[in-house]
Amino acid sequence: MSEEYLIRLPRVLSDGDDDGAVDVLREYFTRKVQKTGYLRTGALWDSWDPSGHRLEDVDRFTAEDLVAVTLLSVKVPGQGALILLGEKNDELNALLVEVGPDRDLASESEEMTLDSAVWRLETALREIHGVGRTIASKLIARKRPRLYPIYDDVVGRVLETKAAHLEPVRQSLHARNGELHHRLLDLRDRAGLGEDVPTVRILDVLAWMQGKGYKPITS
Repeated sequence: MSEEYLIRLPRVLSDGDDDGAVDVLREYFTRKVQKTGYLRTGALWDSWDPSGHRLEDVDRFTAEDLVAVTLLSVKVPGQGALILLGEKNDELNALLVEVGPDRDLASESEEMTLDSAVWRLETALREIHGVGRTIASKLIARKRPRLYPIYDDVVGRVLETKAAHLEPVRQSLHARNGELHHRLLDLRDRAGLGEDVPTVRILDVLAWMQGKGYKPITS
């Protein structure tokens, strides 16, 4: 762990290799995969809105959200989908409303405890058949992309957040007047990415690409 943060920073950040970080982001978001000739599906996640109703549906889970998470290589099984969009939908939507509007996680000064609305939302999602920690995080990130950091085993291993992810990431982004948050914004701009890619996503991608073994060209 960094002495300054509750997470272990991805290597390009801890080494101060901003050019390397920009290369990682361009590799993930803007370069086509050699084997397929297409962009990574995850690169389309942040702006994917085929119905054009995403902004109207921020406080309710829809079938489109279940398709969206497949872009990040996970799938809600059929029984879970029926529960999420059926008997549990009103409960989950009420929790989304309670979470409040999307905002930068770095701006949250209060600790995210088990009593926080967003934690209760994650818990409620994880109680659904086939929806574990990873899928729950991606569903919430779909609705609150600036507030909720995506989690999977790869990211958890790199950031050393397998025991706890949300609160350590929040504290790290909030620390030192949001220094890490602003650095990630700068890297996003240098990589030529749009504002629909939030800082928690930049951190996620830098960690995931390291965990998958990508080595920046400029490092």
